[in-house]
Amino acid sequence: MAFADGSLGEREVNLVADRCVELGLDDYDLSLAIKSGLSDGARLEVPDEPSEREALLRDLIRIMAADGRLDEGEKRLFALAAAKMSISAADVERLIDETLTQ
Repeated sequence: MAFADGSLGEREVNLVADRCVELGLDDYDLSLAIKSGLSDGARLEVPDEPSEREALLRDLIRIMAADGRLDEGEKRLFALAAAKMSISAADVERLIDETLTQ
């Protein structure tokens, strides 16, 4: 998601780095994630558990909002991710509202 708008800003890098720390990942794992995100074969692995799906969507929302603007590419990628996870439009709106007001 951080690359969906064609650029990677400092706030997005910091957010991704902070999330890696929360997940117990090191600098090497972060560099692998960035390399993967930049590759043509980048893909999103959809979690099985509904709570994990919501957590992933919340992470995507935070990354989309990190640079202060929502790019069309980011919106399309987010909509595709939500659809692949079978998340309803109402739940997407709820997640966006809850995530951005925290």
